[in-house]
Amino acid sequence: MPRLREVPRAEVTDEKILFFYDRLFGPDKDPAVDHGTIHATPGDWWTVFAQSPDVFRHAVRGFALYRNAKLDPQLRELGQARAGYARGSQFVFSQHCKQMRSLGMADEKIAAIPHWQVSDLFSLLERAVLAYTDGLVHDGGRVPDGVFAVLQAELSDAEILELTYITCMYDMHATMCRALKLEFDDRPEPIEEVRVPEGIEVADLSADLAGD
Repeated sequence: MPRLREVPRAEVTDEKILFFYDRLFGPDKDPAVDHGTIHATPGDWWTVFAQSPDVFRHAVRGFALYRNAKLDPQLRELGQARAGYARGSQFVFSQHCKQMRSLGMADEKIAAIPHWQVSDLFSLLERAVLAYTDGLVHDGGRVPDGVFAVLQAELSDAEILELTYITCMYDMHATMCRALKLEFDDRPEPIEEVRVPEGIEVADLSADLAGD
């Protein structure tokens, strides 16, 4: 379950939100109760974002912006998918893998995104996009000049700006999905203490590691 309350259809008065409730879930469904979009996702991103119509509308306008970008859609999706992977968002990564496939990207390339650094499936420009994405997400915008030089040799300034903005936007979406436990990011925390089974006495670990 998401960490924030989902807004049921009966409480929605904003026409834009109702439009997407109808379009993605069907006009006869309450998506806060009857989960499942036409894209085979739970759909709680929409019902949680409905808490704030202003935020909802702003986010939806962002989706329209990137679909109208001059940037090659495959490069755009490559950045979005890698941003999802780098940020650890199952939802963002999964959705944009599907989108890349719909744009004609080979399954082998999609499967290589997690280990792109050692894959020979990507072009020089694609590798620069992936490295740039890692600089944006992992390093907070610290991007080596060599990476940026490849982007500038292959893309216009407008395309680089679009790539930067869209990738950062999806870094934000990935972060929010994880924090609010939305969609496929409603997962147990994988890092936790592995406790010793009852009945087993554990000696001082630091003493054992120090040796004699």
